[in-house]
Amino acid sequence: MSELKGLIVDWGGVLTSDLSHSMAAWADAEDVEIDQFAAVMREWLGPSVEETSLVNPVHALERGEIEVPDFEVHLAQRLTSRLGRSIEPGGLLGRLFENFTHAHDMSALVRRARVGGIRTALLSNSWGNTYPDELFDGMFDAVVISGDVGMRKPEERIYRHTIDLIGLLPEECVFVDDLQHNVIAAVEIGMVGVRHVDYARTAGELDVLFGQVLSR
Repeated sequence: MSELKGLIVDWGGVLTSDLSHSMAAWADAEDVEIDQFAAVMREWLGPSVEETSLVNPVHALERGEIEVPDFEVHLAQRLTSRLGRSIEPGGLLGRLFENFTHAHDMSALVRRARVGGIRTALLSNSWGNTYPDELFDGMFDAVVISGDVGMRKPEERIYRHTIDLIGLLPEECVFVDDLQHNVIAAVEIGMVGVRHVDYARTAGELDVLFGQVLSR
């Protein structure tokens, strides 16, 4: 096994609060059945990552192929159709993500890793999110946002692009994400994958993998 030299982490659900909790809070606030939202996502995402953007607004948004207001209209229309009542499209994504909070424990771990000589990168699929650049200062050697590069996880090319930016090989990198299919895609090109569930579990795994105490 190659010496591990790089740590690549996701944003939403890893360096922020849990996605499902945040979206459940949005659903409660807007009186939306979360199962109906999940059903729309299943329709759009489907079983294959190769679906075209014409039938997959999520993929198009993440690659930066459509603008946020256009996506909000698509999403509001689908939710309106399923719920039988009107959903306001303007600012929909802002409302969806307003309950996100920063996971300061994970951010601190990434900073400790970089101080300890590990190269670090952020790899995030963006839904038009505003990222806290001030938080990232001194935290990452590279920041890759899907909409900026026209690629998205779990496409192989975005992983390789990120790895190249930090000057390493896949087998020298650990990838942390809260979504299993993104982790599997990273493992398939040779990276070590860690599925993030909570801080204690992820920190413990990283301590072992890097042979450093990063957890505190």
